[in-house]
Amino acid sequence: MLKARHPLGIVFFPAYDWAISPTHPERQERLLYTQDQLREEGVFDIRGITELKPDLATAEDVLRAHFCFPDVASVTTTSHLISAGGAIRAARTVLDKEAKRAFALVRPPGHHAMKVVHGARGFCNINIEAVMIEWLRDRYGPLKVAIVDTDCHHGDGTQDVYWNDPDTLFISLHQDGRTLYPGTGFPLELGGPKALGATVNIPLPPGTSDEGFLFAMREVVMPLIEDFKPDLIINSAGQDNHFSDPITDMAFSAQGYAQLTELLGADIAVLEGGYAIQGALPYVNLGLVLSMAGLDYSHVREPGFDAAAVRQSGQVTGYIEEVCRDILKEVRHPRGPGKGDVVGGWFTRRKTLYYDTDAITEYQTESVRLCDHCRGVVKYETESTRNPLCLGVEAPVGACPTCLEEAYRIYEAGQIKGEYRHLQLIDRVGRNYLTYTG
Repeated sequence: MLKARHPLGIVFFPAYDWAISPTHPERQERLLYTQDQLREEGVFDIRGITELKPDLATAEDVLRAHFCFPDVASVTTTSHLISAGGAIRAARTVLDKEAKRAFALVRPPGHHAMKVVHGARGFCNINIEAVMIEWLRDRYGPLKVAIVDTDCHHGDGTQDVYWNDPDTLFISLHQDGRTLYPGTGFPLELGGPKALGATVNIPLPPGTSDEGFLFAMREVVMPLIEDFKPDLIINSAGQDNHFSDPITDMAFSAQGYAQLTELLGADIAVLEGGYAIQGALPYVNLGLVLSMAGLDYSHVREPGFDAAAVRQSGQVTGYIEEVCRDILKEVRHPRGPGKGDVVGGWFTRRKTLYYDTDAITEYQTESVRLCDHCRGVVKYETESTRNPLCLGVEAPVGACPTCLEEAYRIYEAGQIKGEYRHLQLIDRVGRNYLTYTG
């Protein structure tokens, strides 16, 4: 009987009752074909591979990671909370040593959900990886975490959540934002003033195949992870880089994904995108499962695979090699926190965001206090075509007494002034989450 070299927990949640529309690419069949494939291959008969049921995330779990306006209930369904709970269950499995590794095959996805949430963007309402990570930190104490996002689309939401967090290394490999939604994820997006170099973006040109992805992994991702020395490695395992995906332009294969997974050695993987529901996902997920479990995946082949047909051009290869050299140099020697203003000891950046799924436009000002003793209190002034002016204030993990006091002062002053419709406070030091509607 086969035995997993790395005991693996697998969490399934297809979300039968949630879809953007009956024919939308983000629908339950994304997981059902994979579930059938794993059962047909006898994966759950392998010793050391266990199927797990998801947990249910709570509103408090969401509020550790997000400011949701007007409240959590307005921007989530039960399926979103179970999806986040599935990620939590996977992480809990690893931290409690029930298994060496875990894979959350869940939906809805989450990596386009930003720190502030007014609705759905990029099929995402809440960031299930961020909810999972902050749940872990709340239960197990400070953890250095590396997130490697291998979805074809830039993980702009995860980047935004951890922009000011030096204890989270976020690396996104994705199709160049000049050619694909959400149009972000460029090499000079390096993180906030206290977290420069903790955000890493590797934009790859259309037509990138196994060769290009694995080169970027070996030359950029793995050296930076080695420098960072995380307690946990998490893979945001988007699969829409596949050559058959209907909404992207890349040329990755199931074998390439399995090799990337083996090279990364993630403790936890969480499913993100991937919309070739029959021709790619069952085979990519099978390769990922076998690779994470330390089993032979050399036999995994998707229909229609032709190595010569999907091989990247010499021009693409040369471009990727040059980009990777430049990225490593920029990350290790960052030149500044990017666009923004310093006024009165605060670093401020302004953003206009479009929620393509819910057709919402948001106008946001993010300000982080430049503190010499901690990463600094952060405040968000935000309004959208759905909500009037709102305020979010966060005293982060490890906030010094001055920043903690400043967070409460800003929150209470906002109530008195009456200029904000909704106010929320995240106090990660005292585990206090306050909301107020004016």
